[in-house]
Amino acid sequence: MLTAQDKAAIVAEFAQSEGDTGSPEVQVALKTKRIAYLTEHFKAHKQDNHSRTGLLRLVSSRRKLLDYLHGKDAQRYFALIKKLGLRK
Repeated sequence: MLTAQDKAAIVAEFAQSEGDTGSPEVQVALKTKRIAYLTEHFKAHKQDNHSRTGLLRLVSSRRKLLDYLHGKDAQRYFALIKKLGLRK
């Protein structure tokens, strides 16, 4: 799971201004970190279907935020996916 220090570091890195926790960049970065954690979790716990449902919800939520950001400001969208390494 994400510790408070991990969250603070992600918020500080992706925030648009001081104290910004609600921008799409911050939200997508936090969701990406949780998705990565759950992906590693499933390598050891293949039968954990309840958490898998949560993972699918996270992925869907992140996709919606990315679509919103792409429609609002394409430059910020492309910068974010490059910084997070979401596209190969």
